[in-house]
Amino acid sequence: KQWYQRRVKQWYQRRVAITAGMIKKIKDSGATLAICQWGFDDEANHLCVQNDLPAVRWVGGPEIELIAIATGGRIVPRFSELSSDKLGTAGRVREIGFGTTKDRMLVIEDCQNTRAVTMFLRGSNQMIVQEAKRSVWDAMCVIRNLVRDSRIVYGGGSNEIACAVAVNEQADKIPTIEQYAMRAFADALESVPMALAENSGLHPFSTLAEVKSRQIKEKNPRLGIDCMDKGTCDMKEQHVIETLIGKKQQIMLATQLVRMILKIDDVRSPGESE
Repeated sequence: KQWYQRRVKQWYQRRVAITAGMIKKIKDSGATLAICQWGFDDEANHLCVQNDLPAVRWVGGPEIELIAIATGGRIVPRFSELSSDKLGTAGRVREIGFGTTKDRMLVIEDCQNTRAVTMFLRGSNQMIVQEAKRSVWDAMCVIRNLVRDSRIVYGGGSNEIACAVAVNEQADKIPTIEQYAMRAFADALESVPMALAENSGLHPFSTLAEVKSRQIKEKNPRLGIDCMDKGTCDMKEQHVIETLIGKKQQIMLATQLVRMILKIDDVRSPGESE
């Protein structure tokens, strides 16, 4: 029993010495805060406090990568690779509490990379938070598309109506049977403004026919469905726009889906006998 206790004591002293050596390497590198992804035990936390080294444990992988980008630091997998040139900088690190459940969050401010920001979304329940998250993601995707291609088209179904008119005009010049496929494609494009009119409480057929005739008569491709009842169908005046790259992708994906379905020569209904 004494031999076992002596072995446990030696193992504990060795463990403390190894942990103290790790903390000394962190301090010697000039770091004033340690952030660890995989975490450490209470003994290591106690030694960090004794050596005046604040530490944060159990930081997620995506979060620690974002912290490295914001602070300009490097993620060090081994203590032997730790050096002063791999450290990040921040003006202030603080912990704030919010909500009725006393939730806490670590805030890192005045980072080296000022273009890195964090958006904090709150809501009364999880469903509202997820909906806000999806809305923010959609807005960021629109900005991404504008960065890739700054060209825009006007919304409200105006571009679909203009494309349908152009396709029908081209179909009139085709003497062969392919003109029927082109007219069907134009009818499919018109389903978008029809859906907008129907969802806005308007009569879909009469509204589409009126806007389409005005586009042809006035030669104004910006005319679309007045969903907000603002008294004008000009989407430029209503400031309703869409990214060109997004609209092209929508039409291409829809076309590819239809082509894939047309390749199927047989359809079996559920429960149909073989």
